[in-house]
Amino acid sequence: MSRRVLVTGGNRGIGLAVARSFAGAGYEVVVTHRGTEPPEGLAGVRCDVGDPESVEAAVEHVRREHGPIEVLVSNAGVTSDGLLLGMSDQEFVDVLDTNLVGAMRVTRAVLPDMVRARWGRLIYVSSLAGMAGAPGQANYAASKAGLFGLARSVGREVAKRGITANVVSPGLIETDMIADLPAPRREEILARTPLHRTGTAEEVAAAVRFLAQADASYVTCANIPVTGGADVG
Repeated sequence: MSRRVLVTGGNRGIGLAVARSFAGAGYEVVVTHRGTEPPEGLAGVRCDVGDPESVEAAVEHVRREHGPIEVLVSNAGVTSDGLLLGMSDQEFVDVLDTNLVGAMRVTRAVLPDMVRARWGRLIYVSSLAGMAGAPGQANYAASKAGLFGLARSVGREVAKRGITANVVSPGLIETDMIADLPAPRREEILARTPLHRTGTAEEVAAAVRFLAQADASYVTCANIPVTGGADVG
C-alpha cells in the first residue's frame, strides 16, 4: 500500500537516498529543502526545522497539496565540530536546535493527522556518534542521542493509535558529510567496524524503509544500527 512520506533534509546524502528508495517503491514522497532546490523527480517543500513557523507552514503545504503525512523520516541535521573546551554555548545549542528540537517540531506538526488516522510511522535518523560519542562532536552526539529518548517517549504516547516510533543509527557512511574526515579518524572508526568498510546511503535507506512497512508493525521504540557492527553490543 502506497503511503505519503515526508523526508526532512531529503535533498542530499542519506535523506536523498531514503527519499529515492521510497519513491522507487511507489510511495508518494515530499522532501524538505532549505538552501537548494529539490532533487529532480521529487516533490519538495521549503522548510527550516529550526523555525517553528516554517515547520508548520511546510506540513500544512504538504497536507494541502498531497494529503496528510503518514510516514515521517526526520533526517535533517547539521554539524559544528570542535572540542568542548573551545565550544561556545551558541555552537552547542544551534546543533541541538536543528537536530533534536527540529525533529520534535516536525513530529508535533504531523502527529495530529496520524492520531486521527490511527496509523503512522515516525522514523528518526540518529548516528553512531549518538550511541558511542565522538571526540570533537559533543554537540552533535548529544543531539543524536536525544533522538532515542524522543522516539521512545513519543512511541509510548501514541502506540495505542497504531503509530510506531523508531530510530536508525548510521555508522560511517560514504556521503559528502564525511568528505573532510581526516584519514586517521576514518581509520580509527574502521578499526572498530567488524565489516571494516564504510556503508552506503542506500543501505541506510533500506533499514528506514523497512520500518515503514507492514512487516515492521510490531517494531516500536527501537534502534536499528546500520554501522557495520561498530560499537554495538
